[in-house]
Amino acid sequence: MSTLGKASGALKSVDYEVFGRVQGEGRGYTEEEARKLGVVGWVKNTSQGTVTGQVQGPEDKVNAMKSWLTKVGSPSSRIDRTNFSNEKEISKLDFSGFSTRY
Repeated sequence: MSTLGKASGALKSVDYEVFGRVQGEGRGYTEEEARKLGVVGWVKNTSQGTVTGQVQGPEDKVNAMKSWLTKVGSPSSRIDRTNFSNEKEISKLDFSGFSTRY
């Protein structure tokens, strides 16, 4: 996976938190979408009823995942808003895949 970002330019990392009716089956869909897009990171339910996580990968793929987290989500979710923070360029990926944390 270390060659993931080299062909596509800069690697990005961004933290996210999704608000709305987003807990339940959504983590599996988030993992699936991340794998389809070729980004790495993690997703987790919070005790406040939100979903939080981090996405890393080539900038264009991270932007595609940000769009999915903002507009699409899992089929049963209702996304009210998504907050992104700590967006930065990174020199290497911190994860080798996308996982659900508990």
